[in-house]
Amino acid sequence: MGCIKEDTPRKMRGLKCRECGAYYPLEALHVCEFCFGPLEVDYDYDYLRTIVSRQSIESGPPSLWRYKDLLPVEGENLVNLGAGFTPLIKAERLGKRLGLRNLFIKNDTANPTWSFKDRVVSVAVTKAIEFGFDTVACASTGNLGNSVAAHAAHTGLRCFIFIPADLELGKVIGSLIYNPTLVAVKGNYDEVNRLCAEIASTMGWGFVNINLRPYYAEGSKTLGFEVVEQLGWKAPDHIVVPMASGSLLTKVWKALKELHRLGLIDELHTKVHGAQPEGCSPIVRAFKENAEFVRPVKPNTIVKSLAIGNPADGIYALQAMRESGGVAEAVTDDEVIEGIKLLAETEGIFTETAGGVTVAVLKKLVEQGIIGSDETVVALITGCGLKTQEAVSDRIAQPIVIEPNLRAFQERFASLTAATR
Repeated sequence: MGCIKEDTPRKMRGLKCRECGAYYPLEALHVCEFCFGPLEVDYDYDYLRTIVSRQSIESGPPSLWRYKDLLPVEGENLVNLGAGFTPLIKAERLGKRLGLRNLFIKNDTANPTWSFKDRVVSVAVTKAIEFGFDTVACASTGNLGNSVAAHAAHTGLRCFIFIPADLELGKVIGSLIYNPTLVAVKGNYDEVNRLCAEIASTMGWGFVNINLRPYYAEGSKTLGFEVVEQLGWKAPDHIVVPMASGSLLTKVWKALKELHRLGLIDELHTKVHGAQPEGCSPIVRAFKENAEFVRPVKPNTIVKSLAIGNPADGIYALQAMRESGGVAEAVTDDEVIEGIKLLAETEGIFTETAGGVTVAVLKKLVEQGIIGSDETVVALITGCGLKTQEAVSDRIAQPIVIEPNLRAFQERFASLTAATR
């Protein structure tokens, strides 16, 4: 197909295959019919330079929609639960523990359903409405399902969520509370995703991470946009990103390159590092083996939100890390739990297991000398720990039980004080 052209300027040219370069119209498509490569939104950056500036962004709403001009939406009917523009926190105490003077935590637990998935779903559901879908659906390891269910409830769309049957209870409840149809599949995420691909081809629904994936994935760019804006329009030296499919890392790197290409930042020297649990680390393994492709694995980890054994964007995550000069690293489940506890006790942020991966890999990269003490570092914390309480429930202190009188408290207090001397 040829490039989509119109008489009036348009920020999107169409969908373009990431492998062979074939063009497609801006429709609910995600796979190239010629080479079966993934499709991606292709922007007209010359046109974008005429409408996007730091001032235009800063005058926008305090949500991801301040970057509307850089996202694949066309109208003004934006689905908005208030996702995005989450805190970027100077992590003084965690930085001191790790030996870093300029460490920042991007806290995406502050999103409406407590994960970064609200960013991608806001964009995907907006596109679903533009395309006229009356039903949205997804394959999910938990956070995505929570977000799709919430956004469907907000917009009145019918909703189907497909999850692995062994998902954490917090994430199951986090979807069911919005009253979608929740389907628990007896299999891992990769098997759920394969089933959903078959359903998407027959039911005519808007699957946010299948036929709407080219648009959905673009929402992740807003994490990169925000980090740069919140740092005073400067790109960090390092950014540590948890990897499941690899899409988030790929889009964060794309965001930084777009800001540089549009002249919104003067320099781009950021090294983008990828983090995975050892029990599901196919991208890390491929990076360390200097491979061009990612061999699928069978997940075996407590980090269910990253347990994608056949990552759809794995090769593009490899390319992004290599292009930026970053590295990939994996950590054990025990290190994940220690990462969760370390972030909580130093910065007061309770992250889910994926955030434990980020913190543990950050610690490892500092110990390896890859990240220097004076460099500006951003760690992405993408989900809330209340969703994965099972991971730490037997690894934290227990409450002190006393009778309801002052003497009982004083006796216990005295014993505690003596124990810490």
